[in-house]
Amino acid sequence: MIRIVASAPGKLVLSGEYAVLDGAPAICIAVDRRAIVTIVAHEGAHHVVSAPGFSDSCASFTSDSGKLSWLDGGEDFELFGQVWSAAGISSSAPLATTLDTRAFRDAESGTKIGIGSSAALTVALATALSALSGCDNANLARRAHRDFQGGTGSGVDVACSLAGGVVEYRIANATIRGVVWPADLHYAVFWSGVAADTRSKLERLRTQPGTSARRSLGEASERFAAAFHDGAVSAIIEELGRYNEALHDFDIAHGLGIFDAGHAALAGAAASHGVVYKPCGAGGGDIGIALAAAANSLASFEDFATDSGFRRLRMGPDPEGAVLIEEEQ
Repeated sequence: MIRIVASAPGKLVLSGEYAVLDGAPAICIAVDRRAIVTIVAHEGAHHVVSAPGFSDSCASFTSDSGKLSWLDGGEDFELFGQVWSAAGISSSAPLATTLDTRAFRDAESGTKIGIGSSAALTVALATALSALSGCDNANLARRAHRDFQGGTGSGVDVACSLAGGVVEYRIANATIRGVVWPADLHYAVFWSGVAADTRSKLERLRTQPGTSARRSLGEASERFAAAFHDGAVSAIIEELGRYNEALHDFDIAHGLGIFDAGHAALAGAAASHGVVYKPCGAGGGDIGIALAAAANSLASFEDFATDSGFRRLRMGPDPEGAVLIEEEQ
């Protein structure tokens, strides 16, 4: 009886978004919202896949010598097809796969909250399929997710989901370096209520020439990463403020709308509440993070953010990356 269960955490990018594409470091935090993949033996004639909370359909397919062919419902499962095909699964016994990313969506609206659901799902699925194929889950996840994104993206979200904890990531050789979160550095995560389109922003940036603002963002990313490694809270907050200014200038230079969906108002008001606030990742929606040296500063800022239409998300760092929870074959 086959039963395989794997999971991987979501992520939020603290610094280095966009600049990471140019080789600068990104600081990324794995969060305790996890994608869960379950694979079991199926009594039907074909393989099936479902995704509760994402799609109402249950797709069926065949897999001949690792090549997946959809029989029905495959339009909702492009990412699954990429990972399955890359893994080269050729099981003759029908399997049922469940992809659970409900923790990455708002319970009321079903909207994605922007903490890396596709990367976490890719990593969890690659980890589960590696138990069947013997392939390396990290290489499989990186390759399949990049193909799914059409060759765009830095891979920081996949790397963070694989490793867990807080990491510094550089695109060169997909280098990961662990970072310690200072005990007296307080934070809060806020959701805009608007889903961001990361892929379109990356595509727009790809067609634009380099600018001085883009170079300055890379330099600010380097300074912030160095401060984070040193661990002094006052320096971390100061450098994040400077990084945020560079990100704003970069946004204006490239017209990406990073501070849209209310992020600009929160960033502008943050200093009066004793915090630094910035959008995370692609911006223009999704989530943002506030850092402070005092916990009560976050409480004051939360009231302002809530009045501005944002919602505080209760999530913390997840020290564990991708895990194979259960394996029975």
